[in-house]
Amino acid sequence: MREILHIQGGQCGNQIGSNFWEVVCVNRVLIPLAGYIGNSDLQLERVTVYYNKASNGRSVPRAVLMDLEPGTMDAVRSGPYGQMFRPNNFVFGQSRAGNNWAKGHYIE
Repeated sequence: MREILHIQGGQCGNQIGSNFWEVVCVNRVLIPLAGYIGNSDLQLERVTVYYNKASNGRSVPRAVLMDLEPGTMDAVRSGPYGQMFRPNNFVFGQSRAGNNWAKGHYIE
């Protein structure tokens, strides 16, 4: 089976990515902290395309979430699916570009 690493960056990418993980959970019959709740062997096998199995049995998204500032990461973490991610899935700086692409590209 193939494995996909999901990368999302910036405020827009992380907001869209949050919706993506919600859809994947619904389609794969996953509850964020409980794991797979379906009864199909094929569906269970396909869960590993986007998720790694943690030692406690949880399915953890294979993802990297990045941004220049922690605000967007905090919003993702506090959202309904934020607890699925490991803390090291989040990569962020302490500065912000203030929604100015040029500042983020040339200065930060």
